[in-house]
Amino acid sequence: MRHIFMVNELLAAITAFFLPPMGAEGLAVPPDPAPGRVTQIRIQQHIVIRIPGPDAARRVSAPAAPLPPITWVERDADKCVRMEAVSGAAITRADSVDLVLAGGRRVRAKLGRECPSLDFYSGFYVRPTKDGMVCAKRDVFRSRSGGECRIQAFRTLIPER
Repeated sequence: MRHIFMVNELLAAITAFFLPPMGAEGLAVPPDPAPGRVTQIRIQQHIVIRIPGPDAARRVSAPAAPLPPITWVERDADKCVRMEAVSGAAITRADSVDLVLAGGRRVRAKLGRECPSLDFYSGFYVRPTKDGMVCAKRDVFRSRSGGECRIQAFRTLIPER
C-alpha cells in the first residue's frame, strides 16, 4: 500500500510540473499569442514506473560464479585485415595488440621488439588506406602519445579447449 501512495505523489508532482497554469475557471491559460497568430499547446507524455515484485531481490542477489580466464592459441592468419571489421582492441601481452573483429573473432597484431604494446593502452590510430585493409609489414599503429610501431604479422586467436 505504501508503494501506491508514493507512486500517486510522484504522478501528482510530475503532472503539476508539465501541465500549463490554470485560470479561475479551471481551464488552461494559453500564452498570449502575437497579433494575428494562433497558439496551440500540445502536451504528450509517457511515464513508465516499474515496481519490482517481491521475488526480484532473490533473483539478483545471487552473483554468478566468475568465468575462468580464456587461454588463446595462435594460428596462421592472412597478411591483412579489413579495417571495417575491427570493432575493438585489447592489450594482453607486451609484444602485441589483440584486435577484436566483427562477429567475435580475434586477431593478434605482432609488433617488433623495439615497440612494446604498453604505449597503446590509451588507444591508437591506423591511417586509412585506399584498399581499406590493415596489412602486416606495411602499416603502423600510431599511439596517442606520438609513437608508431610497424605491424610485423597477424595471428588468428582461437580459444584453447
